[in-house]
Amino acid sequence: MSAPTASVWMDGEVRPMSDAVSPLLAHGLHYGTGVFEGIRVYETDRGPAVFRLDAHMDRLARGAELLGMTVDTAAMGASVATLLRANRLTSAYVRPVAFYSGGGLGLDLGPLQATQAVCVLPWTSHLGDAASETGVAVRVSPMRRISAAALPPLKLTGTYANACVAKLEAVRAGYEEALFVDDEGFVVEATGENVFLVKDGRVVAVEHQDALPGITRDTVATMAGAERRRVTLEELLDADEVFLTGTSAEVAPVTRLEGRGRLAVGPVTRALRARYQDVVHGRTAEAEQWLTWA
Repeated sequence: MSAPTASVWMDGEVRPMSDAVSPLLAHGLHYGTGVFEGIRVYETDRGPAVFRLDAHMDRLARGAELLGMTVDTAAMGASVATLLRANRLTSAYVRPVAFYSGGGLGLDLGPLQATQAVCVLPWTSHLGDAASETGVAVRVSPMRRISAAALPPLKLTGTYANACVAKLEAVRAGYEEALFVDDEGFVVEATGENVFLVKDGRVVAVEHQDALPGITRDTVATMAGAERRRVTLEELLDADEVFLTGTSAEVAPVTRLEGRGRLAVGPVTRALRARYQDVVHGRTAEAEQWLTWA
């Protein structure tokens, strides 16, 4: 991601980034008691459009509820248009976050106070801007994804240490992304994306109880009429095409997969990537259901 812009929204007001500070003893800093989202704004012929804003805010609310935290998702969502104007952006990555910032360092969440904030950033993919064209090298991680039996797969700030450590291991091994597989050999997800495969022209959206219910995944699966089911690593390695989906990554082909070697960027992936771009930029009728103009 790029450096944050000048103005942010925090606890109901727009303020300079330099004033958006948090205490050193913030509970969320020490224990990861926060929830966040990643949302994209695209430039369209009708002006900036926020992609699936309501779905992202609903998921943020579910994470906050799990932490016993009250958040004003309506105000957070409405702040996006204000911040785009304040920062003179027509496309952006949006980061809403709510975290416990005061009330002590005990593990009882009841007495804690929460901070809510939203910032907008000029966008660059965390996989690299060329990933959608050249593809991504993916390593099968020796680590495991946090089980849904331990914590529901939502965007909780603390659980992403799992993804960060897995990705660090993959990068050190010469790859760009890590793939989580469970103890039974079923594919879970990548560190920041969901997984799809294509076999004989048929699209499968990998489904797993430990994987984040991705909003981009849902969009692409709907567009493709994809089958949504569990997939073994063996089946993934036998696929004709493999690609990843996520807010930042969008539709990113996998061109190197540990245990398989090189894969081509196939025709189905190319077609879905192009169709997705048409949707998010408001160039098709189906985009109406997913875009909020700012």
